[in-house]
Amino acid sequence: MALTAVIPVRAGSTRVKNKNIKKFVNSSLLEIKIEQLKNARGVDQIIVSTDSEKMLQIAREHGVIAKKRPDEYCDEKSRTFNEVVRYIADNEVDTETMMWVPCVCPLITCERIEEGIQVYHQIEKNAIDNDSVATAALFKEYLFDDKGPLNFSIEHHVTSQYLPNWHYITNGFFIAKTINMSKWGFVYGSNPYLFEVNKFEAIDIDDEYDFEMAEFAYDFINGRRK
Repeated sequence: MALTAVIPVRAGSTRVKNKNIKKFVNSSLLEIKIEQLKNARGVDQIIVSTDSEKMLQIAREHGVIAKKRPDEYCDEKSRTFNEVVRYIADNEVDTETMMWVPCVCPLITCERIEEGIQVYHQIEKNAIDNDSVATAALFKEYLFDDKGPLNFSIEHHVTSQYLPNWHYITNGFFIAKTINMSKWGFVYGSNPYLFEVNKFEAIDIDDEYDFEMAEFAYDFINGRRK
């Protein structure tokens, strides 16, 4: 199985300006993700797919494949996310397997990426009955909607550790057959293996608060490992 890891990035980030190339500790989110993938066994090639000349140059400087994506597949207006996934799968990836790796979760390490790839190998061997791998975090909180409690009972209250094991998908990574990502127009299927990540690994940068929190956590953890 040959696997291509795709880092989809674009120039027009709005909530955090230039998020992917903004200084993050002593690097940037894009550069960190490229290096994590380069150090992960099982990744055969790495593509940075973007409309940004600056990000294309960073990809080349780091020795990975730079793919210029048409503007209409980057502006989040002209095309749907499903169409973007199909475009990349059909036009940029030439291997049987594809890993979609946003760079907004910088605390996913190369070791965890390797573990995810090993899980996908089990899917390929039919050892587990799933169609894809998706990172997910365990959710143990009390949820309400406009009709009342969703995952607990006020009359029979339990501590959070005894709440149902619900998960939410994170933007760590997603692995599936390239042909399936094209068919689904999505990065995982209806029966994904939920690759559980911890609270640090689940940090997903969407706004300035997330950016600051992720930078602090990344600096703290990597400083502790030295």
